[in-house]
Amino acid sequence: MAKEIKFSLLYRDMWQSSGKYQPRVDQLEQIAPVIIDMGCFARVETNGGAFEQVNLLYGENPNIAVRKFTKPFNQAGIKTHMLDRGLNALRMYPVPADVRKLMYKVKHAQGVDITRIFCGLNDSRNIIRSIKYAKEGGMTPQGSLCITHSPVHTVEYYVNLAKILIENGAEEICLKDMAGIGRPYSIGQIIKGIKTAYPDVIVDYHGHSGPGFSVASMLEAAKNGVDIINVAMEPVSWGMIHPDVITIQAMLKDAGFEVPEINMKAYMEARRLTQSFIDDFLGYFMDPSNKVSTSLLVGCGLPGGMMGSMMADLKGMHNAINMALRQHKKPEVTLNELVVQLFQEVEYVWPKLGYPPLVTPFSQYVKNIALMNIFSLAKNEPRFSIIDKDTWNMILGKAGKLPGALDPEIIELAQKNNLEFYNGDPQDAFPDQLDEYRKEMKENNWDFGKDEEELFELAMHDRQYRDYKSGVAKERFNKELEAAKEKANAPITVTRPVVEMPKFDIEKTLEQYPNAKPLHAPCKGEVIWQYDVDDKSTAPTTGTKFNEGDKVCFVQAYYGLEAVEAPFDGKIVAVFAKQGDKIQKGEILGFIS
Repeated sequence: MAKEIKFSLLYRDMWQSSGKYQPRVDQLEQIAPVIIDMGCFARVETNGGAFEQVNLLYGENPNIAVRKFTKPFNQAGIKTHMLDRGLNALRMYPVPADVRKLMYKVKHAQGVDITRIFCGLNDSRNIIRSIKYAKEGGMTPQGSLCITHSPVHTVEYYVNLAKILIENGAEEICLKDMAGIGRPYSIGQIIKGIKTAYPDVIVDYHGHSGPGFSVASMLEAAKNGVDIINVAMEPVSWGMIHPDVITIQAMLKDAGFEVPEINMKAYMEARRLTQSFIDDFLGYFMDPSNKVSTSLLVGCGLPGGMMGSMMADLKGMHNAINMALRQHKKPEVTLNELVVQLFQEVEYVWPKLGYPPLVTPFSQYVKNIALMNIFSLAKNEPRFSIIDKDTWNMILGKAGKLPGALDPEIIELAQKNNLEFYNGDPQDAFPDQLDEYRKEMKENNWDFGKDEEELFELAMHDRQYRDYKSGVAKERFNKELEAAKEKANAPITVTRPVVEMPKFDIEKTLEQYPNAKPLHAPCKGEVIWQYDVDDKSTAPTTGTKFNEGDKVCFVQAYYGLEAVEAPFDGKIVAVFAKQGDKIQKGEILGFIS
């Protein structure tokens, strides 16, 4: 009898890998019955990750969106699942335990069946807590392995990690191949090892298209006992996203596996509807580069979803690096040469940092160090001269245990900076906070919602939720959408991006202040020099002094605010970005000396 392979449609991740926003609730209600009519999906990824934040950012209630999107799948007997970042839950930074516990009760009540739990460092402690909380909340916990390729990340490493998660209550295992760089043979051997030890445990493979391995990996996964394969569908598939269900179904059918048939009439209608969502507004925020695959990812292992922001980083630093090279009588580099240098530097840096899996946010940390190393070397300064606070937290063990050993050079650097390594459970550093948020809800006379779902949203995404409640989020999104439409419809002219600095500005600053350090945007978004947060920051003028760690400004990203902090005691010597400027991650906002 042929082995049965089921498909899961990554409707959330399709959009997450393509651009900034997710479909609105009315669009989700349109597409759900058509996905059901396709008849080929046993599961659909409905929410999780940035889904809730994105809804808040355009002024919509994510709880309504989750309930309405999951309902038709629940009624049709199709399992729904969400992406869960373990210690970080649904956001980019750690979450208190009481908020994590509430999440599973809320999402179960909203109609989500399965939670896909991963830790960006593969630290089982961060996953095991979520497994326990998920079971208590009534959900099915799926333990995930963040797949990458290194001397540390062997088949044995992953099989042993899966065993630990299963022994601690994981009912399913997912191979989360976030960059698509898992080698097909190894993917098959990992699945074989898990299935040999636990034949009844469901194993799921999730692989991005990026460097081109994923289709072969899916065939190897099937040959070695995988139960579920994750797919996408046109027009949001391939590139940095996921293979299309039609290709994978045809491949597996030809190989003799039992796979569901696809109702092509429904597929074409789902395709049409999805394109209509792109044409409506989502397309204004989709990065065209994410529709392109590249084999350059094979060596460095960076996830495809960050390639757009990485190129923005390189463009923002290109002039500054060449200026430093000229000052030290070294040959300048082209942008293409800089891309190759960055990939090579990532390969050099990654093992020294203990081989953290290159998944958000750790992929960004490794890339940032690599880029700053290139800049430092151009100035005849040593590598690792510039390391930000979040990266130090990863190095010091505050986010979890690194898979590999730190290089002695990094340990010595930490000691030189009087930094202490943390060996405790990462969750212990973040005390419970629900009572504080309950108090805020009562003071504002806000409805706690069904199953305390509104309380959960405030606790999980406090700033975005407050903006949603005040109407600021809706107003900001409408302005952003209008600006995007104007830009798309404007006549084509040759202009520079808003914050791509003229060559002479950076050169002049570095000539006048050779020891100045750039203040880089930590993410793509809108520059905010004044914002009503606990630490109110105002736009600095040249000469404004800051102490190390002071908040110089903020960047409003799609998932919330990111602070730009002073790297040392000094004064502002140049300000390049204006209030409200749209900037790319890594672009230079100014200089401090």
